[in-house]
Amino acid sequence: MNEFEIDKLAVRRAFSRAATQYDAAAVLQREVCGQMLERLDLVKLQPARVLDAGCGTGWGTRQLSLRYPSAQVVALDIAYGMLQAARGDTGWWKKLFGGAKQNHLCADIEALPLAANSVELVWSNLAVQWVNDLPGALAELHRTLKVDGLLMFSTFGPDTLKELRAAFAHVDSHNHVSRFIDMHDIGDMLVGAGFAEPVMDMEMLTLTYEDMRAVMQDLKSIGAHNATAGRSNGLMGKAAWQQVMANYERFRRDGKLPATFEIVYGHAWKVPAKKSADGRAIIQTPFKL
Repeated sequence: MNEFEIDKLAVRRAFSRAATQYDAAAVLQREVCGQMLERLDLVKLQPARVLDAGCGTGWGTRQLSLRYPSAQVVALDIAYGMLQAARGDTGWWKKLFGGAKQNHLCADIEALPLAANSVELVWSNLAVQWVNDLPGALAELHRTLKVDGLLMFSTFGPDTLKELRAAFAHVDSHNHVSRFIDMHDIGDMLVGAGFAEPVMDMEMLTLTYEDMRAVMQDLKSIGAHNATAGRSNGLMGKAAWQQVMANYERFRRDGKLPATFEIVYGHAWKVPAKKSADGRAIIQTPFKL
């Protein structure tokens, strides 16, 4: 296991623990969901089945159910606690959306328990950053899509939490912030997974806080703990923690501490496989010889 590999058990536990307070803190997730829905406005698609891959507490699932009332929406998440909230076990919306056609699956995006060619739309809002094998996960999503189906997703880019990363730098030898993938590399991975016409773009969103403890509390409330193998398994010493807070203070502007998030948006289509004159499938790759 390399130092940046994601500990899936830690991810599952963190998000399950965060489920009850998640919606109160998930301002960023709802904003990104809204941006994705605006992008979906430009797409002519009437899916019969939709997969919400990494559904969390089901905010996006509910928006998709409203947008496609005739569709079956499959809400999938690795954390059972999140699925309980999405299903309505802990939410206020159960009576309102009780008749919605939704299924809930506790599973990993890297190993989907879905048949090939079974959904017309895969939606994934800020979830694929928690996989270890992104090319493999994209191939799994491609497998589940029907031909002419759409993948629409968002994830974090490399400048996410850059202030926090800088504050922890050189304080100790452990990882304190996950590593995120550049959008151009993700675009190449989409092509490698068999997708066509990938479109990638990004934006920077900044949340502001009174102090660093508020930053860390917000991350804890949405389950966004550092889950890499290179994280520390113990508590940071008082002197080291004070140094981290002092480092973060260098970023204070107008009385607030910023937390920057690089949001990467992407969508791509599953198209019929191209074939040569003798009927063999032609596989496109992003690699050049």
